[in-house]
Amino acid sequence: MTSAQLPPFHLAVPVHDIEAARAFYGEVLGFGRGRSAERWTDWNVEGHQVVTHQVDNHVNAVAGTNPVDGHEVPVPHFGLVLSVERFRQLAQRLTDAGTEFVIAPYVRFQGEPGEQWTMFFLDPSGNALEFKAFQDPAQLFAV
Repeated sequence: MTSAQLPPFHLAVPVHDIEAARAFYGEVLGFGRGRSAERWTDWNVEGHQVVTHQVDNHVNAVAGTNPVDGHEVPVPHFGLVLSVERFRQLAQRLTDAGTEFVIAPYVRFQGEPGEQWTMFFLDPSGNALEFKAFQDPAQLFAV
């Protein structure tokens, strides 16, 4: 199955403040807003459906960290694999918005199989997001 044939995924994430989530996912990240109601919103995340649901008594979604390439990676996390150009655009958009990175954009595994650009940050409810890019997309599952 080629990437053009991959089905879009659906992911629902809890947030403690739906208006803060709407500002972050819509204005900071620039994702298109879909259907919504008082306590939830659908987002078009590069063709995938991510839904933010306001949940009472929501706590920080990061359960812990795992060391990877000299950094403490927040777990769980979600995100997308982008083109390098789209990754750079998003990194600049986040920087311009004053986003505090958990792991600032950098090249991970430099010179090794799976070399990739990566960045981690939290949404206003503490959900960890990672966006990455490969110069060579065939390296996505490199060993």
